[in-house]
Amino acid sequence: MRQIINKINEIDFNSSEDRHLFNDFYETFLKDLQSAGNAGEFYTPRAVTQFMIDMTNPRLGEKVLDPATGTGGFLKSSIEHLMKQANTAEERKLVQKSILGTEKKQLPHVLAVTNLILHDVDTPNIRHDNSLSRPIRDYSLKDKVDVIATNPPFGGTEEDGIQANFPTSFRTKETADLFMILIMTLLKENGRGTVVLPDGFLFGEGVKTRIKKKLLEECNLHTIVRLPNGVFSPYTGIRTNILFFTKGESTKEIWYFDHPYPSGQKSYSKTKPIRIEEFDLEKKWWDNREENQYAWKVTIEDIQSKDYNLDIKNPHSEDEELLDPEEALQNYLKSLEQVNQVKQTLIEELSLILKEGSKV
Repeated sequence: MRQIINKINEIDFNSSEDRHLFNDFYETFLKDLQSAGNAGEFYTPRAVTQFMIDMTNPRLGEKVLDPATGTGGFLKSSIEHLMKQANTAEERKLVQKSILGTEKKQLPHVLAVTNLILHDVDTPNIRHDNSLSRPIRDYSLKDKVDVIATNPPFGGTEEDGIQANFPTSFRTKETADLFMILIMTLLKENGRGTVVLPDGFLFGEGVKTRIKKKLLEECNLHTIVRLPNGVFSPYTGIRTNILFFTKGESTKEIWYFDHPYPSGQKSYSKTKPIRIEEFDLEKKWWDNREENQYAWKVTIEDIQSKDYNLDIKNPHSEDEELLDPEEALQNYLKSLEQVNQVKQTLIEELSLILKEGSKV
């Protein structure tokens, strides 16, 4: 430990070269957390955060929020995106004030604050709090932001008291569902949102159906990018999706884009993670949308006729048919149960290690 401290003391944080080298080290450290058991829930692959910010395109002077900050990946990508637009010292200060976050858990909160400090934010505005603990009705216009980019914990559950902060028809214990209501509340008119959600949200019923109906009525859910298995491997194998929407106008049609694996690759892994270059397909298509082997669109009438089931198969794919929704839901719940069991085991093992260490 003494040797490590001595080495860190050698770093000159006033030196641009030293600071950038340390930034690279810190980012590698955060990336390694992805395979560190329950800590992995705090890390979204850099390629995914960068793509989401690139397409949401925060602009100088706009406020950007991540209400489930984790280690700060979305905020870091937002800073980099906005700093490219800043030409003066005043504009760079404006960027620092425009980045907002909230993180519930202590470890990722510390990691996120450090992450932003290393990216030239003198005083990171990241609250150590549960974003869901404040009643929805208490938010006013001054709390609203221009851009929200986040990956709320999927598979997480909240205690009964948290549900009381939400309207009766949207009360649920599932964390990601509650975050969707919060996001719609906190976006300004014409504000843009981008969120990572599992397949279970797309085909889920009950409260999920009511949340999706509200989303489609109050926002233009213009794009859903369907990610393949393994993007969040090894933390979870649950399939995920990136939703892009704009507050203030209802949805008329939804474009889907089925993100493919790179040529010659059948899965992602720690040594072969998803890369930002892979999203060039979506970026080239984004402003000139036409149906192709990866892209298709669905009208709001079709969605309504399916009772707001957003789990729409790629009509151009030759893969096997999607599972029956009931069977898919059971598989999804089984996967969540396995994830939670692994998390609990790791928490118990970590507690035991810390207990033994304290004796030493």
